[in-house]
Amino acid sequence: MYKIFIAEDDDGIANAIARRLSEWDFEVCRADDYRNVLSEFAEFEPHIVLLDISLPFFNGFYWCEEIRRISKCPIMFISSAADNMNIVTAMTLGADDFIAKPFDLDVLVAKIRALLRRSYDFAADIGMIEVRGAVLNTSDATLMFNGEKIDLTKNEYRILETLFESRGKVVSRETLMNKLWETDSYVDENALSVNIMRLRKKLDSAGLSELISTKVGRGYVIEI
Repeated sequence: MYKIFIAEDDDGIANAIARRLSEWDFEVCRADDYRNVLSEFAEFEPHIVLLDISLPFFNGFYWCEEIRRISKCPIMFISSAADNMNIVTAMTLGADDFIAKPFDLDVLVAKIRALLRRSYDFAADIGMIEVRGAVLNTSDATLMFNGEKIDLTKNEYRILETLFESRGKVVSRETLMNKLWETDSYVDENALSVNIMRLRKKLDSAGLSELISTKVGRGYVIEI
């Protein structure tokens, strides 16, 4: 389920958006404390942010810039202040789209779904996850790169699947071990290291030598 974070202080507009998005099976969270929008954003970990320009305490431009410091999450501005200068400013600060109030809710949903397709490829729907030209096929547990199929062991696939699904975010060693444990393949710390080493060698041979990065003391990440 995709998660949408709404920073809109007009209760009527925000509630109408939330109801319509819920009808489309999106999980919705509204900003509650407009002094701490960034903290609420980080806690919810949304797939898309809907952000008004005119907000209490700090405007939407400020929060767009703050979000961009820590996340590549798509941001769509929803505002009646839709003059060219505001649209240019929004895009310059890192926004991905802009829709002017008043808007049709169905048009908003269509734009959100289009932004999700561009940003996430609806990977769960099509059975494939693409990162930097490498495509993980969840239906046959293989990796494709430059037209070549890379066969993976069960553990290699499970590790890579977890990292692909969390692309751009650091995944802890504990999380990876729990992923393997849940599938009845127990591994200890050393066994995980061995699996990661073998997977990296396989990726190196395929021309993907820098796909998995180590974050010392934190875990592993696939940068996007």
